[in-house]
Amino acid sequence: MKSVVVYCGANPGHKPIYREVAYNLGKALAERNIRAIYGGGNLGLMGAVADGVLAQAGAVTGIIPNFLAKLEVAHATLSELHFVDTMHERKAKMVSLSDGVIALPGGYGTLDELFEILAWSQLRIYHGPVGLINVNGFYDHLLLHLDKMVEEGFLRPENRALLLVADTAEVLLEQMEAFLIRPAENKPLDTTLYVTKPEEE
Repeated sequence: MKSVVVYCGANPGHKPIYREVAYNLGKALAERNIRAIYGGGNLGLMGAVADGVLAQAGAVTGIIPNFLAKLEVAHATLSELHFVDTMHERKAKMVSLSDGVIALPGGYGTLDELFEILAWSQLRIYHGPVGLINVNGFYDHLLLHLDKMVEEGFLRPENRALLLVADTAEVLLEQMEAFLIRPAENKPLDTTLYVTKPEEE
């Protein structure tokens, strides 16, 4: 992988471990010469990721909507900072530049980004690895709910497996490097890839 999108919160969370893991992820990406691509902010876990990359003289690209830039929340010392008009453009631009995706703890925005890219992976629109760092058990309940979706027939096991999970950046990056990137297909989508069959009575 040459570049990875990082989705995470603009808040730091209540425990220091969240910012620590975000900062260490940035360092780990830089040490592997992987460009970090993120939302361009200087606050919370977003700022911590960028600071970690820059501390190791790595490359980090920010994508930020103009309305947020006007609020002076853009990081001032990034390698690159791109301005877009909408949140939709921001998400599309980030993904278009990436070879993989990592999610850290965050709020609604982080979950929106994570589940959109998982849906794209399920539909074979996105072909890179998608990973989640489960800091301090933050995502334990969410992961259990994904298992419930499989159990109730709303998510196929092979699509549940599209989300790679680890407790540390180092382990997750190893999983992502080993991920077999599926070749893009031009043929119509095989709906059996994502549609479950009802149980027979």
